[in-house]
Amino acid sequence: MAESSNMDEKDRAILRVLQADGRLSNTELAEKVHLSESASLRRIRSLEAAGLIRGYTALVDQKAAGYALSVFLTITLNSQSQAALSAFEEAASKVPEIMECYLMTGEADYLMRVVAKDVDAFEALHAGALTRLPGVVRISSSIALRTTVHRTALPL
Repeated sequence: MAESSNMDEKDRAILRVLQADGRLSNTELAEKVHLSESASLRRIRSLEAAGLIRGYTALVDQKAAGYALSVFLTITLNSQSQAALSAFEEAASKVPEIMECYLMTGEADYLMRVVAKDVDAFEALHAGALTRLPGVVRISSSIALRTTVHRTALPL
């Protein structure tokens, strides 16, 4: 994957514009970054091939979709062996309510964000899926009251 240090200002401009509106046509994008359409398309394909652009998606409003709760969990496993970590991560990747999961340094092994429709749904998820993930010995949860900062664009 290409590093940000290999990008020039035109690449950064393309990424900034696409992060703000990924639905722009190549014509509109080229105009915004002051390139020809063919140069714009070449650069986009290069950024995709380098892995800097991983894909394109729609951002769905969590609450409007019926998921009122974001819950942050710290999870401790009974072992930090590669086999234990891999088993946990594979099982966690199959739980659709897990939106993000990070292997961490510090006291807990993982930090996770899950979504739920309400507290009852979270309780069912906790008992039915989260505590049954391989190797889990402790889960600590905190319910987010509201989001104060949420970015999807990197500061390029």
